[in-house]
Amino acid sequence: MKRIIHAVVMALLLAPGMLWANDLTQQFKAGSDAAAAGDYETAYEIWLPFAEAGFDIAQHNLGFMYHQGQGVPQDYAEAARWYRLAAEQGYAAAQYNLGFMYSQGQGVAQDYAEAVRWYQLAAEQGYVDAQYNLGLRYHQGQGVPQDYAEAARWYRLAAEQGNASSQYNLGLMYALGDGVIQDFSTAHMWSNIAARNGDSNAVQNRDLIADLMTPEAIAAAQSRARICIESGYQDCD
Repeated sequence: MKRIIHAVVMALLLAPGMLWANDLTQQFKAGSDAAAAGDYETAYEIWLPFAEAGFDIAQHNLGFMYHQGQGVPQDYAEAARWYRLAAEQGYAAAQYNLGFMYSQGQGVAQDYAEAVRWYQLAAEQGYVDAQYNLGLRYHQGQGVPQDYAEAARWYRLAAEQGNASSQYNLGLMYALGDGVIQDFSTAHMWSNIAARNGDSNAVQNRDLIADLMTPEAIAAAQSRARICIESGYQDCD
């Protein structure tokens, strides 16, 4: 919400009259309040003029509403149109969602390479879901040549933001030695962290890895997992 208010205010600072700017900020916030209350029709009516005026956040919000059918009939093509307008302004969430639509063929022709392009732009801004999906594309060789090392790199960035699916996949890559040097201790650590963050598949993976380790190595890996989590994923080596 702070980003929304900041974006609107900064765009209007050069306009005459701070009272007018404050009024528009409150109008935009009213749209957010309406959406939070489930009144998507009102939110749409409030945000539409902002989107038409070029505000990236409003454009993204309208794209999401068309994507989900919230307050408007579901329309993937219209969702992609609004996402694209915001994505071309560098709005990371819109870049990710547009990439997702290309990967699924929703409102646009399915195009994995184009999906990767938009995922990359969002991932480079630190958007965690884009980092995970970009890692997945390199892992599977979808839209890009298969590259396990690049997959592991993006998984690691997302894992350090707490993404459980990336933590699981990173653990799997260390267990198999795909794109990284095989390391059961690190594989156990990331699998354990993913399990603690709710990935049910990671529990089985962690236990299978543990069967290949000594009790001392398991204890060390558990200690590493605890330190990694307590450090906010800053001390995970």
